[in-house]
Amino acid sequence: MAEGPLRVAVIGVGHLGKHHARLLAGIDGAQLTAVVDTNLERAAAAAGPTGARPLSDYRELLGLVDAVTVAVPTELHHEIAMPFLESGISVLVEKPITRTVEEAAALIAAADISGATLAAGHTERYNPAVAAVMPLVSTPRFIEVHRLGVFPDRSLDIDVVFDLMIHDLDIILAMVKSEVTAIEAVGVPVLTDRFDIANARLRFATGCIANVTASRISKERVRKIRFFQPDAYISIDYAEQEVEGYRLKRRDGQRPEIQGGKLPITREEPLKRELEDFVRAVREKGRPLVTGEDGRRALALAQAIAEKMETV
Repeated sequence: MAEGPLRVAVIGVGHLGKHHARLLAGIDGAQLTAVVDTNLERAAAAAGPTGARPLSDYRELLGLVDAVTVAVPTELHHEIAMPFLESGISVLVEKPITRTVEEAAALIAAADISGATLAAGHTERYNPAVAAVMPLVSTPRFIEVHRLGVFPDRSLDIDVVFDLMIHDLDIILAMVKSEVTAIEAVGVPVLTDRFDIANARLRFATGCIANVTASRISKERVRKIRFFQPDAYISIDYAEQEVEGYRLKRRDGQRPEIQGGKLPITREEPLKRELEDFVRAVREKGRPLVTGEDGRRALALAQAIAEKMETV
């Protein structure tokens, strides 16, 4: 790759992709070269303020860019990402990384062979509140998650497990660092023919239990995760980027004292942090915070939860 700016294109400028284009246009070290969408008018609208070239066919990008971000429907992730990875062009794929674990493994293998960077778009990992809590969660014993959203006009091609819950599955896997040994799950299709609300209870080899609820048919938005570990409680409000932490301080001969409160957090747009990390990883030939393998693991757990729901 040349010493100049990283030539990046965005493929798919729907609800999320248009924000990829907006942010990449302002990231140091990157040059938004093109914006691709099957709807050329939509591509032109997203490209207009940035000076990037609008295109309707992603294949025109091969040989013109160093990296792409893929924000198209999940069923197309593998098909679109593969030719870029095989050509040594780095790819950030929005979550879930692919439809199947086998497709994810194929992308990972292609990136390994060509030396391209493969990143998975689990944006919540870049939330400043999550980054602040990562060093504090050491021995979680119980995790409680509520991710509730109102009925959307997008992502209805996949179950709520793959649409919303997968964010928290990625966070939990990164925090617990242990294998899942048991899964109980239930899902209900309410407004679509797919699961619109779901709950999963996960047991890890460490003994940790995670109770995870995701809904896209709630009246209000709630995005919270709570960690309980010996002598400590930590809570994250993803949306507000707020963290509360409390610890029990034991003193010889005296009653234990609870200490803690809100932690100072510098608010920042998680997607911006994600794209900056991707640009850095490609330019430095380093490792992104959320790798293709991380995306595969989260997808595999989501798939296992969905299969449990289908059998009850």
